[in-house]
Amino acid sequence: MLAVVQRVREARVEVAGRTTGAIGAGLLVLVCAERGDSEAQADKLLAKLLKLRIFSDEAGKMNRSVQDVAGGLLLVSQFTLAADLSGGNRPSFTNAAAPEEGRRLYDYFVEKTRAAHPVVETGEFAADMQVHLVNDGPVTIPMTVR
Repeated sequence: MLAVVQRVREARVEVAGRTTGAIGAGLLVLVCAERGDSEAQADKLLAKLLKLRIFSDEAGKMNRSVQDVAGGLLLVSQFTLAADLSGGNRPSFTNAAAPEEGRRLYDYFVEKTRAAHPVVETGEFAADMQVHLVNDGPVTIPMTVR
């Protein structure tokens, strides 16, 4: 699975003018399931995400996790993270999981995250979404879990 994690002061997702998810300080996580991914990759991604130390401690060092700071998580499905540009300028998305499998793994990831963390909001799978965020730092971390 692939993810892009952004430390945010606030973030929200809108679909057709309505807010589907919003958080204050925390992490905006763009998530993509690739072909061949399973629940095992989703579990590894979640474990890494919850322990990722990218929030500042008293000394200003990135030493705290989203759990340590009681931050929110905004999970947004984004198959375009699997873009392959090796064939030219038009991206290919053949590395992304098929839509049904991508939805299944995204839903699994959301369910497991909600069971493990108190503040979890989401976008809407396969929707045309507008993502609004105030990136804090900015801190943006790409993650790949195999």
